[in-house]
Amino acid sequence: ADFDAKKKRKVAEIYQALNSDPIDVATLRRMAISEGGLLTDEIRCKVWPKLLSVNTDDLPPLPGKELREDNKDYQQVLLDVRRSLRRFPPGMPDDQREGLQEELIDIILHVLKRNPQLHYYQGYHDIVVTFLLVVGDRLATALVEKLSTHHLRDFMDPTMDNTKHILNYLMPIIDQVNPEVHDFMQSAEVGTIFALSWLITWFGHVLSDFRHVVRLYDFFLACHPLMPIYFAAVIVLHREQEVLDCECDMASVHHLLSQIPQDLPYESLISKAGDLFVQFPPSELAKEAAQAAQAERTAASTFKDFELASVQQRPDTVLRQRFRERLRGEERLRGEERTKSILTKPRTNRFVKLAVMGLTVALGAAALAMVKSALEWAPKFQLQIFP
Repeated sequence: ADFDAKKKRKVAEIYQALNSDPIDVATLRRMAISEGGLLTDEIRCKVWPKLLSVNTDDLPPLPGKELREDNKDYQQVLLDVRRSLRRFPPGMPDDQREGLQEELIDIILHVLKRNPQLHYYQGYHDIVVTFLLVVGDRLATALVEKLSTHHLRDFMDPTMDNTKHILNYLMPIIDQVNPEVHDFMQSAEVGTIFALSWLITWFGHVLSDFRHVVRLYDFFLACHPLMPIYFAAVIVLHREQEVLDCECDMASVHHLLSQIPQDLPYESLISKAGDLFVQFPPSELAKEAAQAAQAERTAASTFKDFELASVQQRPDTVLRQRFRERLRGEERLRGEERTKSILTKPRTNRFVKLAVMGLTVALGAAALAMVKSALEWAPKFQLQIFP
């Protein structure tokens, strides 16, 4: 009864935010982040476009089959989509699934055709099919295009350099929370490639339960584009004992971590990922990530909106200030006990902080695609963030 009452209150709050004039996007982000996410696909159809600033009154026409002619990506897309059987609900009639697979191909080719700067990668279809199954083909086309030119932009470069750079944030996050696990993984020389499919598919490829996938998409759409790498870090940290009990060699640790458990405590991990982002924003991890990037001779991310974004307010600074103010009011703990308390103690204003962060990812006319801490990832002269 209590659960049903909480759900009804949340639904009411979501629709109140949707019916506000102007629409209360901050509340929608908070609802998407908080426990249970957006609850139903019906609500997601209404809220996901708002989180991506997509105008549902001006959707593009449905893609046509002519996109398949002489398209350099068609054969690879076709192969990947044909292999995507498990991404569709079990028991779905074959003709219905095959129809959706045809729509999936058309959406992908449409986005690539309209954005020639984007390059298809294997795993992209895992993200697109999630949107297709939730919102249908026409709205999915618009949402995926906006997502591809912003959140997923680095994955769609001609090379994997920028993707590798994002992966380089994984170990510094782990090091901040659990140096023992970090050092063990470094000694095993396992690297971060085990998390590649997690990152580039937003976990869609590796999670078998569709409910868990869409819950994560609620969270990621409401937050900074780097949130998936924070979520990857909390999965590793959640498996601390398994990692430390493993043989300290690359093959053993890679095999363990690449087999993602299906019974993860998703709400708890989402909460912890949000906490870690507030405590250790990308700007504070940039030096270590940059050093790893240099060691691997990879380039830093080159988001197109950095220069424009630099004149805007830096919400990371706001979040850090609020976080520290709250800490000053808490009992001062020492050593590991304090760290554990920060990571596990419930915080009623966590979602407000993350919603503030999310406001700067509104992807509107000003193209504020990334939070402003991205400007501080590394000095320009060191990594040549700007061409």
